Amino acid sequence: MGGSRDQINKPHKSRFSSKSSRHQHRTSVKEKSLFAKTECSNVKGARAARLQRSKMIRDQKRAALVKERRELGGSRNPPRVIVLFGLSASVDLDSIAEDLLSLLSKEAVAAASGTVASPEYRTRVTVLKAPHGDLRLCLEMAKVADLMAFVASTNSLYAESDYIDSFGDQCLSVFRSLGLPSTVVFIRDLPTEIKHRHEVKKSCISSLASEFPEDCKFYPADTKDELHKFLWLFKEQRLKVPHWRTQRPYLMSQKVDVLPDNGNPGKCTLLLTGYLRSHSLSVNQLVHVSGAGDFQLSKIEIVKDPFPLNLRKKQDLMDSDEVDHTEVVGSLVPDPLKQEPLLVENIPDPLAGEQTWPTEAEMAEADRDKRQRRKRILPRGTSDYQAAWIVNDTDEEVSDSDNEDVDGMVLDDGENEFPDQERNKYSDFDGDEASLKFGDSEEELDSDSVMEEDSMTREKIKDELKEIKEAHAADEEFPDEVDTPLDVPARKRFAKYRGLKSFRTSSWDPKESLPQMYGRIFAFDNLKKTQKHVLAKALEMEQQNGENFVPLGSYARLHIMEVPCGVASKLCELAQSVPITACGLLQHESKISLLHFSVKKHDTYEAPIKSKEELIFHVGFRQFIGRPVFSSEFINTDKNKMERFLHPGHFSIASIYAPISFPPLPVIVLKKADEGAKLAVAAVGSLKTIDPDRIILKRVILTGYPQRVSKRKASVRHMFYNPEDVRWFKPVELYTKCGLRGRIKEPVGTHGTMKCLFNGVLQQSDTACINLYKRAYPKWPSHFFPLTDI
Repeated sequence: MGGSRDQINKPHKSRFSSKSSRHQHRTSVKEKSLFAKTECSNVKGARAARLQRSKMIRDQKRAALVKERRELGGSRNPPRVIVLFGLSASVDLDSIAEDLLSLLSKEAVAAASGTVASPEYRTRVTVLKAPHGDLRLCLEMAKVADLMAFVASTNSLYAESDYIDSFGDQCLSVFRSLGLPSTVVFIRDLPTEIKHRHEVKKSCISSLASEFPEDCKFYPADTKDELHKFLWLFKEQRLKVPHWRTQRPYLMSQKVDVLPDNGNPGKCTLLLTGYLRSHSLSVNQLVHVSGAGDFQLSKIEIVKDPFPLNLRKKQDLMDSDEVDHTEVVGSLVPDPLKQEPLLVENIPDPLAGEQTWPTEAEMAEADRDKRQRRKRILPRGTSDYQAAWIVNDTDEEVSDSDNEDVDGMVLDDGENEFPDQERNKYSDFDGDEASLKFGDSEEELDSDSVMEEDSMTREKIKDELKEIKEAHAADEEFPDEVDTPLDVPARKRFAKYRGLKSFRTSSWDPKESLPQMYGRIFAFDNLKKTQKHVLAKALEMEQQNGENFVPLGSYARLHIMEVPCGVASKLCELAQSVPITACGLLQHESKISLLHFSVKKHDTYEAPIKSKEELIFHVGFRQFIGRPVFSSEFINTDKNKMERFLHPGHFSIASIYAPISFPPLPVIVLKKADEGAKLAVAAVGSLKTIDPDRIILKRVILTGYPQRVSKRKASVRHMFYNPEDVRWFKPVELYTKCGLRGRIKEPVGTHGTMKCLFNGVLQQSDTACINLYKRAYPKWPSHFFPLTDI
């Protein structure tokens, strides 16, 4: 090989070739030596660089691991939260909680508080007991758990039941949707005989292994020695937490107090005391109190840690007679210039939609366009925007009746849609002018008149539930089919609907005829870019470790200002059974927008869930009340079809007005099944996006039946009941359930019968249909948070 390292093939020997020519392809000894030395030096340098880089990575990982292990048992980290959850009602959680606390601390006072500091195990632990049967309290405890300890009892087998009852199975599915932290399973009530004990333990593990993650470990927990083995491994265990809990700081309260606000009647200051977790908290940030809403901070006090891990400090505190566990170490006050304002709704400008006076050039251009425009006959009340959709009809068969169709519905043949025929504004009354029966007009979805539950009798509630179930069954059998009313003209009943030539390709302006509530919400130009900027800014401010931040793991007292007194009293009552959680909010997360969740109906919930029904959304640490619109999602179009009910078996999109939350976040949807009943899990899912421009179309299908059929021609009745409606809906395309396409030619008689022409031979048993669409919006709730007063 030569110095250029290009391949040189040896030529064939010829009769007249010389010896030198036959050895031209060979490399000289000098060139070989130079080439070998250079290559060897390059290899040695690259190998040294690789070894050095690998050593650096190993050293960094080792240092991070040593730092993490030191902090696991150190006083910088908050106490680990262990949530005990009984898989069945026969499990006794009190005994196992007492055993754990007695091992960690010998003092009864410390054990009674639920949080202990154990110098022996070099760790601090908070033990919580999830009450069996109360889903809401179990859900709140699972949100803050660092370790979920599921407790199974072998006594359930002798009672002819399984290890997991129905409530335990329901909670397990909810915890999986929420995101499980590190998990263990305690097996209780094992027999004393060694052989029988081993067999029962093995069968229990084989029965429960499929319900938990692969890294979940099983521990017998009948004696303190067995719990001692668990605690010795637990103090060195690296716990995993769901991703959504690592993005925002949060505080699990150990004490809740209320201070009256003399300057603001009806308001008070809520004091939440506990350990700060996940991230540092700025006093200028907004905080969300779970179930109560978003608030500003008036002050943050750093209090002396009541459970120090240092044994000498602990003994000094015990020896002193006058010990003040609420001794304030430091205090932070927000900066008025840097404090984030509590901005919830946008204040719309009433003059934002006003038109300015046109200039002379614009008026001259309009006159020029008007002279060039050909004169056309338009329906009465048609605006210029609507007139742009009307195209000249060149079909000979249709041109015969064009003169009769002055008041007809307009269908766009080029852009494949037609507009609303009445220029009335959107109001809270969602569009259907006639007060029709339940099954005819889907009034249960559009009416704004919600009857108060207190004034409804039990018979009325039963009748309403019966009607909802019947409508749910009818929607599954005949989706979107609506009967034309007899007493109201169809052109008035469906005045806000329009026809689309193609659902996929027809255009629909997302800014057209928006309701007034859209002026109160916020929208992002680019959600992903904004979210990336907000997270980067929050991380940068935390790394700077400014004067306004409370360090991670501090025992702090949050002064939450301007909390309604009724809400504060409810929080004090809840604090006796479940810890109150306050999480820090990122920028823009207090503002209202249109949130879209991908949800699926829970398997345990059998009652129908209709659109615009009031539901409770648990989104991470936050809780919202929303009245969602359900819709199916299509990939190849910008339009989505509204679903009247949330059907089981597939995911749907639930759209609500709620405060902004940056994804990814899990969502648990709760609903009251009956009056006075506890909350039940209705659906689970995750936050998909935030987009007010997402188009959701409600579809209605008008059906008619052939009366006389002559090959491709037929007279159809029972779709309309007067000839004016036939002329109005004439531009809309017909189709049949057997796949034919057609159009309306003309009305026949005075009872709404019409002549139709199809592109194939029509069967007598076929059904003619018309699709009409209008844009649907969710309902604005009366209050956004469950604990706020209506």
